[in-house]
Amino acid sequence: MKWLDKDENLLLQRSFIFGVAGIAICLLPLFNGYFQLLNAPMGPLNGIGLLFQFFGLSIAIMVLKKRKISEQAKDKAKKMILVLGVALVFFIMVI
Repeated sequence: MKWLDKDENLLLQRSFIFGVAGIAICLLPLFNGYFQLLNAPMGPLNGIGLLFQFFGLSIAIMVLKKRKISEQAKDKAKKMILVLGVALVFFIMVI
């Protein structure tokens, strides 16, 4: 089954999960930079977090581009795109 054939609510749920996981993973190096909990390179964690955020953003954009979706799903997709876009800009600027 293709991703485009799936229900938009399921796709938005997956987008949310990937977005939250990406934000949480990107926060780990940020906290480690301030509190010096681990003396390990944190660059790969930033990359993985940004990758998860981009994947969540792409799923939300895919939902928005689908035909015949409800207004509620359209609004949720727009909010998800806004939140993940702002988070991506923030974490790219922090790096």
